[in-house]
Amino acid sequence: MDRTEPFNPIESKESCDHNDQREVEPGEHVTTAFCLIRMLARHKGDGTGATRGSVPATPGLKAAPPPPDELGGLLTDLEQFIHEDPQLLPLVQAALVHHQFEMIHPFLDGNGRLGRLLIVFFLVVRDRLPEPLLCLSPYFEGHRQQYYDALQGVRERGDLDQWLQLFLDGVRIQAVDALGRAERLTDLRERYRATVQAATRGIANQVVELAVEQPVLNSRVVELRLGVSRPAALRALRQLEDLGVLVAAGGGPRGQLRWRAHEVLAVLTEEE
Repeated sequence: MDRTEPFNPIESKESCDHNDQREVEPGEHVTTAFCLIRMLARHKGDGTGATRGSVPATPGLKAAPPPPDELGGLLTDLEQFIHEDPQLLPLVQAALVHHQFEMIHPFLDGNGRLGRLLIVFFLVVRDRLPEPLLCLSPYFEGHRQQYYDALQGVRERGDLDQWLQLFLDGVRIQAVDALGRAERLTDLRERYRATVQAATRGIANQVVELAVEQPVLNSRVVELRLGVSRPAALRALRQLEDLGVLVAAGGGPRGQLRWRAHEVLAVLTEEE
């Protein structure tokens, strides 16, 4: 690709589709984040990640997004803003990146979800998050009308204050929530460790660590992750079931038995 050419979302999509593993040269204006988003979303088959060829309806927003023939230039501008030398605080820049992405509305469906992923990717790249642990979706969903009003206010009146206030409030609230959940998961893990260590010296102790990391397990997962035989994996899973760490969850695909770390899942999925 000529680096002086505007970003072409269709060509970029084709390069993602046909060569997902290619290395991107430094400075190449291919929106690698959007490629990654498309790859994550492609299996859904509902239009998520497919570049639009028309001007769609935008529920919650009053103004229509730009026409398709302007997407290339707008996405190039956004890409350059994402990768330019930092001039703003990372959270402020993340808020502006998300706003601009939602206003461009480049895909047929899933722009809200993908725009929220972009926030997390950006903060990881800027070393503000060690892992993609911040989930803003519950806050934005719980303040949906304020969210749309704030986005629209920037577009119509240049009212950045309202948008930044809402965005930063969301980051603060969700960060506190994530910290609280992490502390509860740590407490659960320590309790499980003590319970299992008192009962056995076997590989069930290693499966405890795995259950906190991946709270739905089957014997195949344990075999692969711990390098043990199927009988050993099943024995450890049943030991943890007997100790109350896991609950049998019935057959999965192809009738394979599964176990759930129900208390871990409760911490992860409970409403705020």
